[in-house]
Amino acid sequence: MTLQWTAVASFLYVEIGVLLIFCLPFISAQRWQSVFKWSIWNHLSQFWNKGFLTMIIILIVLFLDALREVKKYSTADQSKDTKLLPNMLDHMHMKLFRAQRNLYISGFSLFLWLVMRRVITLINQLATAVNTSAALQTQADSANKAAKKYMEDNEMLKQALTEDKGEGGKTAAPEENRLLKKEVQRLTEDLKSSTDALKKTKSDLDAMKKQTEGLTKEYDRLLQEHQELQNQMESGHKKDN
Repeated sequence: MTLQWTAVASFLYVEIGVLLIFCLPFISAQRWQSVFKWSIWNHLSQFWNKGFLTMIIILIVLFLDALREVKKYSTADQSKDTKLLPNMLDHMHMKLFRAQRNLYISGFSLFLWLVMRRVITLINQLATAVNTSAALQTQADSANKAAKKYMEDNEMLKQALTEDKGEGGKTAAPEENRLLKKEVQRLTEDLKSSTDALKKTKSDLDAMKKQTEGLTKEYDRLLQEHQELQNQMESGHKKDN
């Protein structure tokens, strides 16, 4: 292999290794997101898009070059040369094999380069969705507790007001009854607002759960595609050996 194809093959193996590390089940999306927030990535972020596009252009050029070589050695007329030089056919097959190998290396490197960026994006989105879902769940629990507390206070005030009326409305001071009614009205309004906030939080939580499920399905699909590509690469290496 020449120097350029050795570099592309090494780059392909690095991509496979990074994607395998991303697939480790005991490392959560939140952990990866904390890794992506390191200060070193902030310094490199201004060069990330340029480097990504540059690598795509290089891999596309190498892919097209390998494709040209494959067509060149596949369509070459070898009948006359084979009669004159017996080893010419083996030499042409060797050239064709190298061109096909370079085509596979550059093609898979380009594909996995795009897949790796997509996987990083999905991991960040999944971590954000999980954090938001946990925050919404906490908010929903607090709103539910507040609503229960307001309901209990409301029932206690209604019971006290009923007892005062049962003992005799004349003995109860009008000012106290008015304050109790005002307190009941205030607690009812607080209960209504808390109930509305709880409903809104639950609806937001359901939406975030649906989004999380969608991201999880997309992440699993990409992992399955990566596994299939890896199996194809392993079968190709076995055939070459």
